Amino acid sequence: MIRPFRPADLPVIMDIGNRAWKPIYDMYQRLRGEDLFTLITPDRETAKGNQVKYHAEHTPERILICEEAGRIVGFLTFHLDREKGIGTIGNNAVDPVCGLKGIGQQMYKAVSERFRQEGMRFAKVTTGLDEAHAPARRAYERAGFNVRQEDVTYYMKL
Repeated sequence: MIRPFRPADLPVIMDIGNRAWKPIYDMYQRLRGEDLFTLITPDRETAKGNQVKYHAEHTPERILICEEAGRIVGFLTFHLDREKGIGTIGNNAVDPVCGLKGIGQQMYKAVSERFRQEGMRFAKVTTGLDEAHAPARRAYERAGFNVRQEDVTYYMKL
């Protein structure tokens, strides 16, 4: 079941975000090396949860919660660009230990409907090209995202 965010949900979705991003931060740490990784992500244990908290404090009406059997199993944050007509999916995650299939698809379907209701013409989501983001890419493609723009970020030690 997809429902709106409630303030009491915040600690749960912060925890889900922090746990769901662990493999991604592990990969970033290996890829970037300790110095650069720590500079970019000083507190990997709470970084994603803090991003979710910031969103909840400023635009709580733009968070969807997926609940199954009374338990929060996923969340999705989003933004609306009314000038361009683009709805953007932000931080989103499924509880890594929930063991249920289709949670992401439920959330993407619900947010797509919300985008339509809000008059958006396009939906957008950004994810990594690395192996840690492969499950997210597959989920977005299954949800119908079919226009792909690839980017590469380079770093150089000075």
